[in-house]
Amino acid sequence: MQTSNGLDPLDRAIIAALQLNGRATWNEVGRHVGAEARTVMRRAGRLEEAGLLRVIGVVDVLRCGLGVPALVRCRCRPGTAPEVAAALAGRPQTRFVAAVAGSTDCVAELVVPDYQDLGEVMGGDLGELPVVETESLPVMHTFTSAHDWDPGILDGTAVEELRIAAPGPFEDRYWEQAPEELDPLDLRIVRALGEVGRMPFKELAERVECSERTAARRVESMVERGCLRFRTLAEPATLGYGVEFMLWLAVEPGELDRAGTLLARHPGTKYLSATTGRFNLVGQIVLRHYGELYAYTTQVVGGLPGLRASDVTLQTRALKRAWTPTPTAGSEGRPSGHGPLPPPATRKDKEGDR
Repeated sequence: MQTSNGLDPLDRAIIAALQLNGRATWNEVGRHVGAEARTVMRRAGRLEEAGLLRVIGVVDVLRCGLGVPALVRCRCRPGTAPEVAAALAGRPQTRFVAAVAGSTDCVAELVVPDYQDLGEVMGGDLGELPVVETESLPVMHTFTSAHDWDPGILDGTAVEELRIAAPGPFEDRYWEQAPEELDPLDLRIVRALGEVGRMPFKELAERVECSERTAARRVESMVERGCLRFRTLAEPATLGYGVEFMLWLAVEPGELDRAGTLLARHPGTKYLSATTGRFNLVGQIVLRHYGELYAYTTQVVGGLPGLRASDVTLQTRALKRAWTPTPTAGSEGRPSGHGPLPPPATRKDKEGDR
């Protein structure tokens, strides 16, 4: 049976499987969704051609010493929110941006070299936009991220077998452990997988100019070290979630860890982090229907320990996710799909990689 967006249960099951493991083989996906591998491959290809599905490789910027994340709220001059969101989406340091409705107009996640650089971004680049008020919230700790989200479509066995275990958040050991180093070959691999996350190792090897065995070994190493994750880009509506919003909470410091741990377990929590600033717990949440929002606010949010204040801003349009423009972004945000990676290596840098 087709749904309103043209997807049937098998389409959604395939997207859900890839959300759990973007590099799963078609045989693995087929076994968990109840279809032959060739059927799964054909369906996934159709979804990708329609702009409804894309798998990319993304680097953990903090773990690799490539930058630090901060969330930014922008209140814009009347009628200029689309302009501000588009301008932010076009900047290479922007990992996520969305226009929202509520107490603020635009929300972005920026990755800057160091937190000291936030002042320059906030006072310089953002000062050139029609923004009347900004608020920055540097990320202190990540409870869960979009890579780890389970859409709740497949059974527990499928989730357990497909999901790739990843190391805990690097920020917990930031001052105790030096960041992982990526050499020029690693960076070329990350860039290639940032375009096509399911690229076969043979093709990847040709693209980055190394042997197939070396390419496979490098990818495996980066995944095991938590440097490289695979992100499946699909709008929540394709999985049956009609409402997406940012949740901003002020929680008593002594209850922050307990509140964050509880909220991270909620099936609608795609992303949740502890931040500095007026709000110290920020999440990106999805629900199936707008009618669920009241119960969520009163029961889930209202039941959190140490809650002092809360705010909800409904996402009206996401322009960029994981450095990548969304299908609704059009030509906006196109300059960067790789984030704050160093410039591509020169020919001299490539010597000795093979």
